[in-house]
Amino acid sequence: MSDSTALRVADLPQNAPTAFEITPDKDALAALATEMGVNALRKLRFTGEIRAMGKKDWKLTGRLGATVVQDCVVTLEPVTTRIEEPVEITYLSRFETPEGAEIEMPEDDSIEPLGSHIDPAAVMAEALALHIPAYPRKDGAELGEAVYAEDGVQPMRDEDTKPFAGLAALRGQLKDED
Repeated sequence: MSDSTALRVADLPQNAPTAFEITPDKDALAALATEMGVNALRKLRFTGEIRAMGKKDWKLTGRLGATVVQDCVVTLEPVTTRIEEPVEITYLSRFETPEGAEIEMPEDDSIEPLGSHIDPAAVMAEALALHIPAYPRKDGAELGEAVYAEDGVQPMRDEDTKPFAGLAALRGQLKDED
């Protein structure tokens, strides 16, 4: 996000945690909302600390709080969502990056390679992006069902595509014949 929030690892104290608090101003909120593809960010706060783990590794723990305004995927009306999430990242000095054509994702996605800096604002932006609802819905909004067919053709409905819909129809026909 900005270089001013990046902390140089060599300058961090080994024997005490380094606290941080990020509360972006209106302009930064507007820029971040545009970057995230949402209508607005009303509030955003990221607090926590960076603490040494042994001689070479570091851990960032924090709390993300945000109020996000997005369009409902059904009604297109504004939907406000409150996000309150813990954030934890472990920075390892000896991080092995898997190589090859096909690699598996590690189970623990909170482990990162340690670079020269740790940037709480970048961590905040990534955590926010991961927790913004992909398909926000206004309370009670239902998608409904659109049915299209040519004249004289029985339209296919969502119910007809279900695995046992054909068997139920067949069973109904058999009962009618008896």
